[in-house]
Amino acid sequence: MALHAPVLVLKDSLKRESGTKVHHANIQAAKAVADIIRTTLGPRSMLKMLLDAAGGIVVTNDGNCILRELDLAHPAAKSMIELSRTQDEEVGDGTTSVIVLAGEMLHVAQAFIDKNYHPTVICRAYTKALDDALAVLDKIAIPVDVDDRVAMLGLVKSSIGTKFTGQFGDLIADLAIDATTTAGVDLGQGIREVDIKKYIKVEKVPGGQLEDSKVLKGVMINKDVVAPGKMRRKIVNPRIILLDCPLEYKKGENQTNAELMNEEDWQVMLQMEEEYIESLCAQILKFKPDLVITEKGLSDLAVHYLGKAGVSAIRRLRKTDNNRIAKACGAVIVNRPEELQESDVGTGAGLFEVKKFGDEFFAFVVDCKDPKACTVLLRGASKDVLNEVERNLQDAMSVARNILKNPKLLPGGGATELTVSATLKQKSSSVEGVEKWPYEAAALAFEAIPRTLLQNCGLNVIRTMTQLQGKHANGENAWVGIDGSSGDIVDMKERKIWDSYSVKAQTFKTAIEAACMLLRIDDIVSGIKKKQAPGASSAPKQPQIEQEGDADNEQMIPE
Repeated sequence: MALHAPVLVLKDSLKRESGTKVHHANIQAAKAVADIIRTTLGPRSMLKMLLDAAGGIVVTNDGNCILRELDLAHPAAKSMIELSRTQDEEVGDGTTSVIVLAGEMLHVAQAFIDKNYHPTVICRAYTKALDDALAVLDKIAIPVDVDDRVAMLGLVKSSIGTKFTGQFGDLIADLAIDATTTAGVDLGQGIREVDIKKYIKVEKVPGGQLEDSKVLKGVMINKDVVAPGKMRRKIVNPRIILLDCPLEYKKGENQTNAELMNEEDWQVMLQMEEEYIESLCAQILKFKPDLVITEKGLSDLAVHYLGKAGVSAIRRLRKTDNNRIAKACGAVIVNRPEELQESDVGTGAGLFEVKKFGDEFFAFVVDCKDPKACTVLLRGASKDVLNEVERNLQDAMSVARNILKNPKLLPGGGATELTVSATLKQKSSSVEGVEKWPYEAAALAFEAIPRTLLQNCGLNVIRTMTQLQGKHANGENAWVGIDGSSGDIVDMKERKIWDSYSVKAQTFKTAIEAACMLLRIDDIVSGIKKKQAPGASSAPKQPQIEQEGDADNEQMIPE
């Protein structure tokens, strides 16, 4: 009996689908995900209202944000959602395009699966199509001068024109360019690196108008000075000291007992604590600071000494905020007050000021000389609006960062995809063997982006697509595409509808590689045990007593 047991367990917990059925299921799941967010592509796109896990409401047309909130059971659908997340982390834009393109790539492959083409053949053709598509991108890309603000503005504007904040024109584009140029670091050879997560903080303050939003030449933190009555709330050209140690008496690592024999010993102990804090403050005050900021606690006695010397203090600041202030004003974060040097004092800030917005106080360290970190202050009517504006701003900053990193432009409005499609159709005649047909299908799949744009504009899709294909025949007129707002066929250079090279290249790579990966799956094996129905007995089954007749059916173990 013992030999049968493992087999029975396996049969119970392993479900297996295989072959063409799995391919069909994967393709259907991928198409379903693509169809969910297809309507959010382009300037005339629809918004989605989502209920998140906490019961809050999210209103957005950002592909990644929508898919993040979905709870899908099918593994292929889950892997499609991962694509959007990867795209968002890598280049910050094109999250919808990548899903639509991957869905279309799988859709056109279905016909070949039905005709018993081997998935490896289809994947080989797709990989060849990807290499040729990237070669076309290199050919039609034009360099851009990152110091030309008008060109940069046009590029960022066209990338966020498809978003909710597109209606506010230059505002978000201006904020994104100002923030990324402020926080950019030169790596040499004309390349600039921008760490958006570390050195650009987006602070959302409800109230006011969106037009009041601005990029601060410095840092803003949601803190007030420790003793508002005693300490100054406005200091011009402050000397700033940043600490990440507590200015209070050291507590024992774990439970500490002190045994006092005499009554005077208690007084001595208190005196020692006071002297220790006084010496800490004396070491700091030696450098004549105007503002002391620490990440840890600040005892009442330390507040008294600092306040007496006319020094303002802020305590329990986040590590990330402290790093930003250090980058903005040129200070160095110090671990122990004994190690303080004159070079650690930040003198780059022009103004320290505490302001009140609504019920909360915010401290500003602004007008810095050469800040390498900044804060974007967003104002708006409600939290929902501010959250959507922040998502759009993140995309805009990512686009600006991509341009600083790889200063090349491509036409937007589906023109790039149409050019790639036309070029691949031409090349398909020179592809030999059975790979020719999947290669040609991949060329057709690229047309999904302009077709979706037209559908979202509410135009006659077939007529307009035929006109566009005619203009792009033989790979000519690479810059002719669709103006997503009006639906006209125009030259993208004239309308300044551009795309970043990094975003387009990443979209093509991610979509095709993901399609190949899903096509290569021929088995889905689930090792999840079925949950017991509620009310079912959880008592273990009684062991069965072996009868004499069972011995004949027993599988004998060979010696």
